[in-house]
Amino acid sequence: MLRLALVLKRQLPRLAGVAMVLLIRSLFWLARRLGSERASAVGGRLVRTIGPFLPAHRTAIANLRAAFPEHDAATIRALARQAWDNLGRTGAEYAHLHTLFDLDLADLAASRHITVEGEGHFADLRDDGKAGLIFSAHLANWELPAICAAKFGLDATAIFRPPNDAAAARLVQEVRRQTMGGLAASGQGAVFAMQGVVDRGGHLGQLIDQHFTRGVVVEFFGRPVLVNPLLAKLARHYECPVHGVRVIRREGTRFHLELTPPLDLPRDAEGAIDVQGAMQMMTRTIEDWIRENPGQWLWMHRRWRPNMLPKAKADPAPPADRGTVMPVAGPAAVS
Repeated sequence: MLRLALVLKRQLPRLAGVAMVLLIRSLFWLARRLGSERASAVGGRLVRTIGPFLPAHRTAIANLRAAFPEHDAATIRALARQAWDNLGRTGAEYAHLHTLFDLDLADLAASRHITVEGEGHFADLRDDGKAGLIFSAHLANWELPAICAAKFGLDATAIFRPPNDAAAARLVQEVRRQTMGGLAASGQGAVFAMQGVVDRGGHLGQLIDQHFTRGVVVEFFGRPVLVNPLLAKLARHYECPVHGVRVIRREGTRFHLELTPPLDLPRDAEGAIDVQGAMQMMTRTIEDWIRENPGQWLWMHRRWRPNMLPKAKADPAPPADRGTVMPVAGPAAVS
């Protein structure tokens, strides 16, 4: 019995992984059978119903209260439900990413699902012969900007964080590779791959609205947070343009995508891009986007973590003047 227990213990993770693969692929199959509109609606309704019972709902409510202290409790709850609805829709829409972005470059107005603003900036990034950086946030369906870049022929690599579950990670990456350009998973060694992209004159896109333990401190909704400084450091080193891109969910599976002009990033006394100031400008841009559509952001993430902020260094004590009596154990001594 002990040997059987040991064998089962070793095999259970593998069996669970197989079961998870089957479950996720079955959900993808079902979503594709439903079609994009119905799948999105069902996903939104399901997660909007379940979400308030999950521990992450308390995080969402606390974040919304801190960000919008002027709102009453009913408005905060409504925004949290909208955020769960958007998350459920985004998950269900993964199965349709290959058809959801139906933009026709010859006739931008002909799309059923997508409108684009700032398409000229995509063309500039593609044709200027220089590297470029693009930041974004977890707003609406945040997968669409990478698809848009590929559609416009932009040599772009999207940095993404793989799901913790290996089965889900494989399937999500499989879907992404069908619709997007280059992909770089965040993690050890990823920085070198990202530098390589910029070195080659490519374009790098990154979501910058999540906590980063080794980041720089910026202000977000009036409170300090840690943000990954990679894009600002690359902009400083390579002197390349930095754009922002956001997605707005209009209704159901209809979206508006906007690429900003290049940001005029702050510089230090020597004329180089100031890393902390640049990340603050990007973060402020994202905050403005969220304020326009608060129900479309991922409020369930623990963005504010005051206990992980760097501790302020205490000012050193001034040196004692000669002749000052310094207390020590035992009789007083003269320094």
